[in-house]
Amino acid sequence: MTKAAELAKMGEVLTNSQIGGRRNIVINGGMQISQRATSATGVGSGFAYPTLDRYKIVPSTSGRATMSQSTDAPDGFANSLKLECTTADTSIAAGEYFNIRQSLEGQDVQQLKKGTSSAEKITVSFYVKGNASATYLLELSDQDNTRYNGQTFAVTTSWNRIVLTYNGDTSGVLDNDNARSLDLNFWLHGGSTYTGGTFTSNTWHGTDNQRLASITSFFDSTDREFFITGLQMEVGSQATPFEHRSFGEELALCQRYFYKTQSDSTYDFFSNGVAVSSTLAYNGIALPCKMRSAPTLTTSGNLRNYRNGGSAITTIAINHTSAYFCVLECTSSGGGLTAGDGNLFGANNDADAAVMLSAEL
Repeated sequence: MTKAAELAKMGEVLTNSQIGGRRNIVINGGMQISQRATSATGVGSGFAYPTLDRYKIVPSTSGRATMSQSTDAPDGFANSLKLECTTADTSIAAGEYFNIRQSLEGQDVQQLKKGTSSAEKITVSFYVKGNASATYLLELSDQDNTRYNGQTFAVTTSWNRIVLTYNGDTSGVLDNDNARSLDLNFWLHGGSTYTGGTFTSNTWHGTDNQRLASITSFFDSTDREFFITGLQMEVGSQATPFEHRSFGEELALCQRYFYKTQSDSTYDFFSNGVAVSSTLAYNGIALPCKMRSAPTLTTSGNLRNYRNGGSAITTIAINHTSAYFCVLECTSSGGGLTAGDGNLFGANNDADAAVMLSAEL
């Protein structure tokens, strides 16, 4: 980098009143973390986090897509979020929509000063490409006060960096808590419920039918593809270079919302506990960080209680949970436990067995 370029970059950082890290408010902007899966089909059948952490699919459409963590990425990045249309929806009903969303806690966006006379501008930058030219929209959505601000962006067949600066909003203070306060919604499909009014770019408002301009429908053809990476949201009117965080740091940020413990081999152990009868054991799961709230439980694959031999678990539920710790109530079919004895909890001849705990927004 030339001296002039170095000075220009320094000027960007100073303009944004930031020196050093922690500029990026969003999590997993480089699309590194995908705890649930690296690919999922049939995306669009319901609200879900199918693959990449912190990216929720918000659909109301008969269209379907495959979502994956792709290695197709611009220079400086290893991964992107990829969507491929697998079922088209060319007859768009009024209330249809399809968004990629990242939701932010109110306590993490107080620096925006929203709802005050000194409300800050917000700059969002990201890299996108598609298989053909398209126009989509990125919306900031204030969930505490039902207010919206959207801007369109263009997609081409090459990787391009998009920079969108949003005006500060002097109306509607964001709650200072751990609940959902501000969404970033990438609109890829929408009906007349959201396009029927007069859209004005970069203007805060509270009217549903003014939320969308005329955008491309991602579901207009099964040839349609969409890639995104390098998502960054920062305070101020200047986009700075993407803030790369280590894999471990990004994973820890994601685990506040979702934690998955999975076997690496067929008989891995996840935790230990104590038997309370010949068929029932309580097994503790120490969470890797304080989660946003007490999590809910899902499991996959075959699990077992183990003392001198394995006993397949038939039912599993949360007995006690907090944002710090979780106790699972695990009932086995084959007995073999002794009340008061220690117990090991883990996979039962299943390399894909997993326990998943979610505190998502």
